[in-house]
Amino acid sequence: MTTATTYGARDHARAQDGTVVETMPTIPATNWPDPPEGVAAEQLVWAETVAGGGYTHKVLARGTELRLTDVRGDACAHLLFYNADAPWERLNVADTVKVQWNAYVGRSMALLSDQARVLATVVSDESERHDALCGTSTIAGNAERYGDGSPQGESPAGLGLFTLAAAKHGLGPRDIPPSLSLFQGVRVEHDGALEFDGSAGAGCSVVIRTEMPVVVLIVNVPHPLDPRPDYTVTPLRVLAWRAEPSTPESPEWNATPETRRAFENTADYLSARGIA
Repeated sequence: MTTATTYGARDHARAQDGTVVETMPTIPATNWPDPPEGVAAEQLVWAETVAGGGYTHKVLARGTELRLTDVRGDACAHLLFYNADAPWERLNVADTVKVQWNAYVGRSMALLSDQARVLATVVSDESERHDALCGTSTIAGNAERYGDGSPQGESPAGLGLFTLAAAKHGLGPRDIPPSLSLFQGVRVEHDGALEFDGSAGAGCSVVIRTEMPVVVLIVNVPHPLDPRPDYTVTPLRVLAWRAEPSTPESPEWNATPETRRAFENTADYLSARGIA
């Protein structure tokens, strides 16, 4: 089949209809063949497998649960969250760490905005290998290390892919703060040095609950401290379903005094807007 003519190009494009590959979205998400235990297919709102070197994004309602799975053990999910109604409010990794006195993201940790509110919470964590200190890779850094860092190249950098994802929501480069990384851990040594801890292995999942309507951007690229010389990153599975936000009785709400105050700030904001 030739694509040298407009008709040929059209026929070639239409011939791809119905093609299924490993890394692609499932639309509608309710067609995903393997919903999580206890989740009905009709609850699913997002089902996608993100290739290594790829990105994805979605607007999620308050109370959505988002499960990320490191399918083969070498995914690295770099995340950003924004208030969907006021995207100048966004994930603040520095506040997330310092307000909760904890540099290591894990179960029941709140992901805080720059307005001291809870954008999302970590509900469960099978990996425990994450990083809130280093951010994602840069185009210049990847070009120096791998020979190319451009979004369309063979070793795209996280910052370039975040820029593309943000643009889909009317956001620009100045709207991209430091990100959170899941599935590739970093530890702080006694002398302050950062030690790459790697992956916990294939099949680990993290479930995150959104506590207000959010835009989520996800980039799947190697961690900037990954010492391997080759660009090594494997598929990331993304599933999300309708659920319920945290309440004052939830363990996430009361994980720490600081977290409880952040949830109270969030409830105050949402109730004034008629969302909760």
